[in-house]
Amino acid sequence: MTSSPFQRTLTLPATVCEQAAQHLEQASRRTVEGAGAPLKAFRAAADSDYTLPVSMVEQAASCLLVLATETAQSVRPSALRATIAVALRLRDAVEAVHQPALTTRFW
Repeated sequence: MTSSPFQRTLTLPATVCEQAAQHLEQASRRTVEGAGAPLKAFRAAADSDYTLPVSMVEQAASCLLVLATETAQSVRPSALRATIAVALRLRDAVEAVHQPALTTRFW
């Protein structure tokens, strides 16, 4: 059995989870494909100290970017920026988890 060198879960700030859940709810109402599972996960995140599977955070970020694309012409710019900002924070959190740990040793 092999193990992945990357984390399988990550802990997000409560505000990011709450914002993501709000935007995912909009995505779900607009029937963005794949928004249902991350919406449930983000709604339940408070029960697990805001720890979520990395794959669910990746899926949420993708759904929010799709939502932003689909609503770009019909929502206020501030609402669009808010959706994109949350999606990018989720994406950045996932990318940070996938970065190899830096060591203090020299090569």
